[in-house]
Amino acid sequence: MPKPDAGAPAWADALYDVLVRQDIRQVAYVPDAGHSRLIERCEADAKIAATVLTTEEDGIALLAGAWLGGDRGILLMQSSGVGNCVNMLTLIENCRMPLVALITMRGEWGEFNPWQARMGQATPDVLTRMGVQTHRVDDPDDAAPTLDVAIRQSFDGSLASAVLLSQRLIGRKAFKEDH
Repeated sequence: MPKPDAGAPAWADALYDVLVRQDIRQVAYVPDAGHSRLIERCEADAKIAATVLTTEEDGIALLAGAWLGGDRGILLMQSSGVGNCVNMLTLIENCRMPLVALITMRGEWGEFNPWQARMGQATPDVLTRMGVQTHRVDDPDDAAPTLDVAIRQSFDGSLASAVLLSQRLIGRKAFKEDH
């Protein structure tokens, strides 16, 4: 299992520690730079099944099946993928199944890509309208405790929770060298 990387943000390793303490056995994810350290840690852990998705809504179905099979899981995605999940979120609501989503935000602080802006702005409202308890993290010290509370809330109450990791927290994404 990889040791904490001095170049990785400490909050990313703290999130992994929460997953281990909370007995998360399945991690479904669409590859994302904001989640890269957490994905790396989960893939290296023999006790966690890390599954790469081609689309975010498949993660909701996968985690519903995991729950029915006795496992706890989490969905990692970017805010741009929330719109893909709207129909599948009705499964979670109607069947009273737990769901935890850890979402890296785009379209916020320092965003260069206008295609990310609309969904980034709409993400909290979309999730709330679909019955998902939403928690936002802007401060690195709040990341692990917020994820811990969301996991407890979801699995204890059989409901959906999302933790939104702000773009300011994860860092501004750039595809060209800043001058």
